[in-house]
Amino acid sequence: MPSFDITSEADMVGIKNAVDVAARQIGNRYDFKGTSAAVELNEKDKLITMNGDNDFQLDQIKDILFPAMEKKEPDSSKRLDAQDIQKVSGNKVKQVLKIQDGIDSDLAKKLVKLLKDSGLKVQASIQGDTVRVTGAKRDVLQDAIAHAKKSITDFPLKFGNFRD
Repeated sequence: MPSFDITSEADMVGIKNAVDVAARQIGNRYDFKGTSAAVELNEKDKLITMNGDNDFQLDQIKDILFPAMEKKEPDSSKRLDAQDIQKVSGNKVKQVLKIQDGIDSDLAKKLVKLLKDSGLKVQASIQGDTVRVTGAKRDVLQDAIAHAKKSITDFPLKFGNFRD
């Protein structure tokens, strides 16, 4: 029976390049000279840390970072989980963005329920951080991909490992 996998892998190389581009732009901007504005990536823990003098400056850093990320990998800013803004020594602020990698169990359950309720003749099963979808024909699987793309727009999904 034909099958495919639904996954969501973060392109860490693309994210690293985007953070480097944003850090260079922040270093070159005149309005950031002499401030604590910075952005850095912790690849091991999959965290992006933004530092600034105030909340407005953090928003400016996001306005630089997110388009750079979208250029490298479409919908990559949707996989970021923004933590609360923290006050750091004096009047400085810091915000951490967690990079979500893989499909968490809530989204996997939502995908399985979505495909069952769609009326398509496919079976979906959760296998770790992927969802495997099997069906009788290739056309039905393509309809399942289209239905999942149309319904889940708040998180980037990848469809691959297609087997006949």
